[in-house]
Amino acid sequence: MRTRYWFLLLLALCCFPLSVWGGDYVIGEGDALDIAVWGVKELNFPVRVRPDGKITVPGLGEVVASGSTPSQLQTHLAGRLKELVKNPIVTVTVREITNSKVYIFGSGVKANVYDLSRRTTLLQLLCMLPEVKSADLKNAYLLRDGKKLKVDLHRLFIQGDTSQDLALETNDSLFVPLLTDRNVYVLGAVNTPKSVEYREGMKVMEAILEAGGFTKFADQNDVVVRRKEGDQSRSLEVKAKKLFKEGDLSQNIDLKAGDYVLVKEAFF
Repeated sequence: MRTRYWFLLLLALCCFPLSVWGGDYVIGEGDALDIAVWGVKELNFPVRVRPDGKITVPGLGEVVASGSTPSQLQTHLAGRLKELVKNPIVTVTVREITNSKVYIFGSGVKANVYDLSRRTTLLQLLCMLPEVKSADLKNAYLLRDGKKLKVDLHRLFIQGDTSQDLALETNDSLFVPLLTDRNVYVLGAVNTPKSVEYREGMKVMEAILEAGGFTKFADQNDVVVRRKEGDQSRSLEVKAKKLFKEGDLSQNIDLKAGDYVLVKEAFF
């Protein structure tokens, strides 16, 4: 008798990892389950959760499965089955997950529905999106239960701040807009006025050098970066001679996509 008790206990413990995600996965409509009652062949069966969130269990009829974790459903079934089976040992395994999805939308990436067949973090999902490098991550956000979560996707994906990462949940929605202007425009007294593709961390001198550098008529101490911020615009002065002669690195300011770098000519 004792041997049988320990055997049943061991079996129950071995079956404890009840689903693909473990005990905290929430069963939903469309999920395929395997129900098993130890020693009762008639109560070992596969079942799919109907759109109304219920399953049919022999001897019990309809049972609500949606919204419960596998362990919760297991406990509920064990309690109900006591009317039919003495000391029922029930296991519930999620065989197929169809309910757990994340929705991706916005003009910055291709709209898609991602199936969460395993634990997935926000960073892992971003790494799967090929268009994310051209997206506006500073204005992207994650929606959960209709609310924006405080997650800085730019810090996470571009700067590598993993403290911004989090585990995705069923029905999360990721909005990723398009970065409308991917260029920096270098104009004025440079050898090749042009638009330069913006790169994260780009400095003003990088952009000027990519535009062929200063002409012999350029006033290197009269460089202005024009930047639009919402409905406002601002001008940032750059004195390149201080950078070259005095090593003043504060003059080599960071650029943003859409900036205009204007190099003025000197008056002789």
